[in-house]
Amino acid sequence: MEKMPYQPGIERATSIGAPAAITTSDWRLSLPVLGGPNFILRELKAEDAPTLLSMLNTEEVARFISPPPTTIEGFEAFIAWTIRERVKGNHICFGVVPAGMTTAVGLFQLRALEAGFGSCEWGFALGSQFWGTGLFVDGARAVLNFGVDIVGAQRFEARAAVANGRGNGALRKIGAVQEGILRRSFLRNGQYHDQVLWSILAEDWRLQRIGQLLEPTH
Repeated sequence: MEKMPYQPGIERATSIGAPAAITTSDWRLSLPVLGGPNFILRELKAEDAPTLLSMLNTEEVARFISPPPTTIEGFEAFIAWTIRERVKGNHICFGVVPAGMTTAVGLFQLRALEAGFGSCEWGFALGSQFWGTGLFVDGARAVLNFGVDIVGAQRFEARAAVANGRGNGALRKIGAVQEGILRRSFLRNGQYHDQVLWSILAEDWRLQRIGQLLEPTH
């Protein structure tokens, strides 16, 4: 998700209470904790702000996304905004917490493109030191499972700059389908970039999961 729906400065930061530590199918009340042996995905907390600032503001990470907040206070405002938007049913944001850590090093986001989340845009940003570790693939699968099984989304869209080879390769790896090129659709540092439009449909994702279960183990 290169065009972040959050725009700093629109709303002032408010106090951030820790989300209730419960798992519920009503994600508007509380996001569940997802993940596996090497990571968890959970709702962002105020204490994630310093780590997110250091992880997502490097040139490697930020070059193909809308400019992230540049201060701890800016990330705190972003975190508060994600919680408010989740309660409204508009936006879902998971922080990526690797095993052995307590704060988030990246994000997975889902943004409703229509009422009821039938179609949504999804995206991710991950600290570069965790690239190539499998964290993206495992996290993406967990978020897609959540989006299909709990949220009920039928279509997931993702956009990645044509020049973003790593991002496009990651989307292809999890089974996303390239639908076309969005010409000059992303403005970054005064320059317009073409983007690849990718999609995953809920029925295709269910079939892919069945195929994974049927794969022989060695």
